[in-house]
Amino acid sequence: MKHPKGKYAWAVTVGEKGQIVIPKQARELFGIQAGDTLVILGDKERGLAIPPKSVFTQFAEAVYATSEAQDE
Repeated sequence: MKHPKGKYAWAVTVGEKGQIVIPKQARELFGIQAGDTLVILGDKERGLAIPPKSVFTQFAEAVYATSEAQDE
């Protein structure tokens, strides 16, 4: 199955303790290493997003900017 350039999908299994294993290819692609902190964001309608903590600030700023623009 072909996928759009730069777009990826992986399947993971949630263990009994709610843990998931990030596939090796994904860890290598995104530079995720043992001990790194990730942020899990959830939207009941759109699902989960797991950005690295290092880019969370940029993401949060964009979310808040969108919220402020809608309030005006």
